[in-house]
Amino acid sequence: MHAVVTGAAGFIGSHLCEYLLSCGDEVVGVDALTDYYEPWRKQLNLAGLLCNDRFAFRRADLLDLRLEPLFADADAVYHLAGQPGVRGSWGVEFAVYLERNVLVTQRVLETARDTRLPRLVFASSSSVYGDAEAYPTPETVRPSPVSPYGVTKLSAEQLCEAYRTAFGVPATSLRLFSVYGPRQRPDMAFARLVAAACTHRPFPLYGDGGQSRDFTYVGDVVRAMREAATSSWIGVANLGGGCEVTMRQVVALLGKLTDPVNVVPGPARPGDARRTAADISVARDAFGYRPRTDLRTGLAAMVRAELAGHRRRSPGPAAV
Repeated sequence: MHAVVTGAAGFIGSHLCEYLLSCGDEVVGVDALTDYYEPWRKQLNLAGLLCNDRFAFRRADLLDLRLEPLFADADAVYHLAGQPGVRGSWGVEFAVYLERNVLVTQRVLETARDTRLPRLVFASSSSVYGDAEAYPTPETVRPSPVSPYGVTKLSAEQLCEAYRTAFGVPATSLRLFSVYGPRQRPDMAFARLVAAACTHRPFPLYGDGGQSRDFTYVGDVVRAMREAATSSWIGVANLGGGCEVTMRQVVALLGKLTDPVNVVPGPARPGDARRTAADISVARDAFGYRPRTDLRTGLAAMVRAELAGHRRRSPGPAAV
């Protein structure tokens, strides 16, 4: 397959590019390398990809880039680009979220329609549910986001459905539930927690620790994205990890993999849902999705990656 991945330098995007290349696909990655977090981290994500002759990279803003030449030869476009993060989406920054999550998606859909793109996979979010009416949450539950970020992801998802219905754009929206793994964004809870555990620093925990999430390993997510793209199914589907866990349980498990973590409790943040849990029966029946990575295995992979990163960044012994 010839694939285009937007947001290719990000956490999930770089893992997706790696997986597609391992399947023999040709990949064009697009990323603006925005400063939501340090661009050097994204450049590190790209380093291994740039050595592959079946990978090409374009640094560009999707609102400025001519998309038609990229989409014209593509078998599938995986649209992962966007402005992430619940906590930063309030206030004046909401305009950035509208631009990068809604306006960019509308431009991608216009181009998909005009080029008759065979497949579009959009990375939506469990944030569209907010505090859901039922758990595990099926796709039939009424979305009710509790953050501006969730509002923009729902808007982009609804645009995908509108273009699918009106123009036949073969769009699949995957609602991702708390994706974790090596190279996770540094602002996310697991990245902060693993970094604190590996460096013996305190870990600020927002909330009482009883908040729970359906944590999903990044390797399972990117495998499912390709399975969705190569299937004939289109629509909206949840991608969860199959196990709901509280943050207290995560901290305790990580303490067994490293040393006990020094937790500093703090107040909950606005926009954070109390609980998430995915009903994944649609994805299972539609394109065979089954999460394979349990939480202990996934956290262990993050710990190994974090320790390896510290070794690379640490100065060697002084010359004598």
